[in-house]
Amino acid sequence: MICLYVLDDKTPGKWAMGGASRWWLHHSLASLDSGLQRLGTRLILRRGDAFEIVTGLASELGAQTVFWNRCYEPSARERDAQIKAQLKDGGIGAETFNGSLLVEPWHLKTKDGGPFRVYSPYFRALAPHCDDVALLPVPGAIQDGSDGVHSDALSNWSLLPSAPDWSKGFSPVWTPGEAGARERLETFCEDAASEYAGTRNLPGTEGTSRLSAHLHFGEISPRQVWHHTVRHVPAGKGRETFLKEIGWREFSYNLLFHFDDLPESNYQTKFNGFPWDFDEGSFEKWTRGQTGYPIVDAGMRQLWQTGWMHNRVRMIVASFLTKHLLIDWRRGEEWFWDTLVDADLANNAASWQWVAGSGADAAPYFRIFNPVTQGKKFDEAGSYVREWVPELSRLSAKYIHAPWTAPAEELKRAGIKLGRDYPEPIVDHPKARERALAAFSSLKDAA
Repeated sequence: MICLYVLDDKTPGKWAMGGASRWWLHHSLASLDSGLQRLGTRLILRRGDAFEIVTGLASELGAQTVFWNRCYEPSARERDAQIKAQLKDGGIGAETFNGSLLVEPWHLKTKDGGPFRVYSPYFRALAPHCDDVALLPVPGAIQDGSDGVHSDALSNWSLLPSAPDWSKGFSPVWTPGEAGARERLETFCEDAASEYAGTRNLPGTEGTSRLSAHLHFGEISPRQVWHHTVRHVPAGKGRETFLKEIGWREFSYNLLFHFDDLPESNYQTKFNGFPWDFDEGSFEKWTRGQTGYPIVDAGMRQLWQTGWMHNRVRMIVASFLTKHLLIDWRRGEEWFWDTLVDADLANNAASWQWVAGSGADAAPYFRIFNPVTQGKKFDEAGSYVREWVPELSRLSAKYIHAPWTAPAEELKRAGIKLGRDYPEPIVDHPKARERALAAFSSLKDAA
């Protein structure tokens, strides 16, 4: 047996892996190779056109069958279909499997026979199928067939950033690989899952699983997560809410499979006429965490420093970009794609469209998160803001989410001069909200 990984930068086109994902991939591949060596074989690395590499190597080695887990991104589906056809034409077997989802996207349909477009009925249809297939055991020793087969050196792929190394904050937070994924799942189920319904929205609390990157890179499957959660977390609101989040991931893949232009086109076509108003300066301040709204800036800085952002804060910063600044959701989607270690085409596209209001089962257009009240509600003591916006750390909880409202004496005591140590808000919330509502009203008027 030969275990092969192909880094195909060509097929995904615009959606080739971003910088943060490449950091994770490097460490994930190193971990996978170590695990395979313990089983008696090694990981063969090749970089280039996957069609040419897979079909060429299979022919060269006289392979009887090629096995791989299915991909669901549009470009990958087309590529894999071509590989399978070429292998079969050459008399080589090709077997593909579901290793990424609970249920294949084509298995769940509405009563009318079409794809689900609303999450709640989708999850009701999904749930009965999630616990009916037993997990397979870890394989034993693998008979190595890689002798004499060339492998690229992982270090030569230059997946890790340098000059500068912006990933210094990643390693203390993440452990890519199967072992890291298992530990993350077990710790979450033991320490936080039962209270997940209440703590998942609190960014200053370790209340989420942080399994998203492990799931994306196939280091753990959603079926493993589902089975372990059901068996080790007591029934209750926490478990139920967490399983529904796994279901949202499935729903996102369902949307991408049936609507393959989801990452680039408005799911609701009426948004094609939305009056986006891109401003480069405002966008840059958003990316750097310099908007003057602490909860927004904390999230964007957490993202840059760790490659991840708490999900509640993802919604807040996405709402701010699309509704306070009226910047097209696709610009935010592209930024997340490059900076998230868990960048996932289906989840990223579906979630950005949901917040913007253009997606399936989207948030209502009038839901425009007030970043001040969101901060006060979900980071009441200001611990999250203090961690990621340290220049505000000496402000009292009363003012930390709206420092421009603090009395001069409070700002002086905290060592803050607005406009020097921390920016004034780049937009006024009430005015920005009015502008956004007017823009959404223009869609209704045109309908």
